[in-house]
Amino acid sequence: MNAPFPSNASTSDKQHLTVLIAAPRGFCAGVDRAIEIVERALDKFGPPVYVRHEIVHNRYVVDALREKGAIFVEELDQVPPDVPVVFSAHGVPKSVPAEAERRKMFYLDATCPLVSKVHRQAERQIEKGQHIVFIGHAGHPEVIGTMGQVPEGRMTLVETVEDVAELELDDESSLSYLTQTTLSVDDTAKVVSALRARFPHIVAPKAEDICYATSNRQAAVKQIAPDSDLVLVIGSPKSSNSLRLVEVAERCGTDAKLIQRASDIDPAWLDGVGTLGLTAGASAPEKLVREVIDKLGEWRIVEEEAVVTTEEKMVFKLPRQLTE
Repeated sequence: MNAPFPSNASTSDKQHLTVLIAAPRGFCAGVDRAIEIVERALDKFGPPVYVRHEIVHNRYVVDALREKGAIFVEELDQVPPDVPVVFSAHGVPKSVPAEAERRKMFYLDATCPLVSKVHRQAERQIEKGQHIVFIGHAGHPEVIGTMGQVPEGRMTLVETVEDVAELELDDESSLSYLTQTTLSVDDTAKVVSALRARFPHIVAPKAEDICYATSNRQAAVKQIAPDSDLVLVIGSPKSSNSLRLVEVAERCGTDAKLIQRASDIDPAWLDGVGTLGLTAGASAPEKLVREVIDKLGEWRIVEEEAVVTTEEKMVFKLPRQLTE
């Protein structure tokens, strides 16, 4: 399909495009930490370093680490002896490190500390004899990892308000709930309200489980979407937090599209667009944001405007094996 303006068009032939760039956007502290764990392991131990599942949900990041010597596998039996293996930022069931220890494997856990916090809460709730209702998306690695922290049958997954209405639990007198960290803030609030209405004595987590980065990025999109004719979200189709950003923009009444790279942009999308909103999911590097801006600049005269809703200063410590 032809671009609205040829890439070799003179500046005078191009229309202006205001790009509202959401801030915060892109990498969160948990993703930064996970990528640094793989990079430091490669530096300290040399390649190859194996990684169980994608370290984060971003093809660009995974490919860049692969070029440095990381090898991505699905299961531990694909990892040869005597080489390091890293567990992804999404977290893993307890059975995974247990298997690694049985095999005497050297492993590094890149689970986001905020996901680990949910894991610890699950353990404490089970110790108190509670049955956990977990709000999350079936099949997502974080959900698989969290549900794998407790004995089978002690946690029930719900995704929607309708799921809450259909819940059938043997004992409704001792319930608690937890949530996936990358959910829609608004959707989750509705599910929690439904849980509290149906089970008035259900125990809430001590603090919000949806992570600061997810909440902040959704709030930033709510700020730019109403003033945009189109919102582009850079992220993977596998990325829960990126998919939620698309939904947030659409609920503001603005068309939104998920892209992985600048090459995914159909220039026809810009027809009639004077203001474009731009953000990136928590697994997407800033380099991809600049790549999109450059691509837009081939078709339009781009005027960038940063829309800052908050500043993030969170930093997580690395595993001791990499710092000693």
